[in-house]
Order: sequence, then structure tokens, then C-alpha cells
Amino acid sequence: MLENPPPCPKCSCEYTYEMNALVVCPECAHEWAPGEAGAEEGQRVVKDAVGNVLRDGDSVVVVKALKVKGSPSGIKAGTKVRNIRLVDGVDGHDIDCKVDGFGAMQLKSSVVKKG
Repeated sequence: MLENPPPCPKCSCEYTYEMNALVVCPECAHEWAPGEAGAEEGQRVVKDAVGNVLRDGDSVVVVKALKVKGSPSGIKAGTKVRNIRLVDGVDGHDIDCKVDGFGAMQLKSSVVKKG
């Protein structure tokens, strides 16, 4: 049992409480495990298709062929993407990057692996 639970990493509410193994925020309903990696700093952890943790500036490889709207050919599996940036994207697109031959776009972390 924590004497003083940490403030909420999402909304900074100080009235958090412990429930079983989690700490809960009554204002925004965010739940997290105390001591969870990145929870104290308010950073979320983004993992690739095989479970490796991704960070800004990493290089990744596309693991499956992707269709691109407005393009006759898509992105082939095995395409290397350098210098990614992690963002809070729309519909799970959490990687912002430039793909050679396609330009700037967003990808889902579930279709890439660190490489």
C-alpha cells in the first residue's frame, strides 16, 4: 500500500488512489501500475510488431506490404524507414516518418519492426 500515491501522469490530479495493483485517477479514469516504465514522466511506450520498444530516431523495417491511397503501388515488405518520430496519431498511426519514394506519412507500430 502506497502512503502517497503519485499524481496522475495524464491530468496531474493529486487525488489518485490505489486499487489492487493499480493506481487510479478519479478525474480522468487513467489507470497505471506504480513504477511502470514511462508512467512517471507521462510518456507512453510504443512497441513494434515483435515487442521491441521504439524511440524517436530509430530505424524500422516494414514487415508486411502496405497499400497507399492514391498510389498504384504500395510499400513493399522489407522497406527500411529511417529516423522515425513517435506521435499521438489518428487510428493507431503512431509513427511519423518519410518513406523513400512516397514522402511523409504515418505508419502503425504494428506493421514495423526495429532494425
